[in-house]
Amino acid sequence: MGAIRTPRDKWIDEGLRTLAAGGPEAVRVEVLAQVLGVSKGGFYGYFRNRAALLEEMLDVWERGVTEGVIEHIERDGGDARERLGRLFDFVGSGGAPLTSAGVELAIRDWARRDEGVARRLRRADNRRMDYLRRLYGAFCPDEGDVEARCLITFSLRIGNHLIAADNGPRDRAEVLAAVRDRLLSLN
Repeated sequence: MGAIRTPRDKWIDEGLRTLAAGGPEAVRVEVLAQVLGVSKGGFYGYFRNRAALLEEMLDVWERGVTEGVIEHIERDGGDARERLGRLFDFVGSGGAPLTSAGVELAIRDWARRDEGVARRLRRADNRRMDYLRRLYGAFCPDEGDVEARCLITFSLRIGNHLIAADNGPRDRAEVLAAVRDRLLSLN
């Protein structure tokens, strides 16, 4: 009987966790194998080399934060405001590991030093902004208002985890709920 191989997606998932914790330099075959409790030989059954793993990690991340999230939100239908509400809930809950703040921030940091990663990030950000434009545009007639709401929404998604300031007499969840209500309002 042959040995059971560690599935390809386990290598990618662990690679993304490691990326979030330590950046692309921390994503090493030996380290991943040790964390997964396997020999590194199984890695080469799936990936030509470390660079191939990094590319697949970026592919999985990009698909997950764009089409994966959009498909999840669109699945239950509803009008644009209902879908935006689900999007706020999904992203606010951490959604899926691929949409975690740690992975997002690690890829943004990596993109500052790698033009190929920067191109992927720009493509993913543009896809996400296009989706927001479509949703906000369904109930906001003013193009400037649509752009403002999109930028605020996306900035909150990216920057909320970086803000250490107190929120006055309210907790962060209350403030984010007020922002959500304002963004989803018709005026």
